[in-house]
Amino acid sequence: MEKLKELKEKYTKDNIWGLLTSIDLHHCNPDLIRDAEAIKRYVDELCQLIEMKKFGDTQVVNFGEDERVAGYSMIQLIETSLISGHFANLTNHAYIDIFSCKYYDPQLAADFTQKYFKAKDIRIYYTLRK
Repeated sequence: MEKLKELKEKYTKDNIWGLLTSIDLHHCNPDLIRDAEAIKRYVDELCQLIEMKKFGDTQVVNFGEDERVAGYSMIQLIETSLISGHFANLTNHAYIDIFSCKYYDPQLAADFTQKYFKAKDIRIYYTLRK
C-alpha cells in the first residue's frame, strides 16, 4: 500500500502525463478467456470500477495462426486513452494494459482483473509516462 501511495504522490508532484499498468495473468479460467461476451463484460465492469468513460464499443477479435499466440485480443478506447488485452489459448494466460492520463488505482484494477479471470497468479508492472 505504501508503494501505491508513493506512486500517486509522484504522479501528482511530477506532473505525469499518464499511468500504464501492465497485468500478466497466468492460468486463467479457460472458459472466460475464450468468451468474447465475458471479455466485454470485464471491460464494462473495469471501466466502472476505475471510473473511466468508454469511447465507442469494446472490440474483441479471435485470431492467430501461430498456436503460441492464438486467442482473443481486445481493445477499448477510453476518453483518457485505452485498455487493451490479449488472451492466449495455449497457456490460458492473459496480458492486460491500462493506460490513462487520468489517475486510477492500479492495484484495484489488477486485483479485480485477477479475480474476474480467476487467474492463479499475477504480475503487475507500473509505468509513469511523462
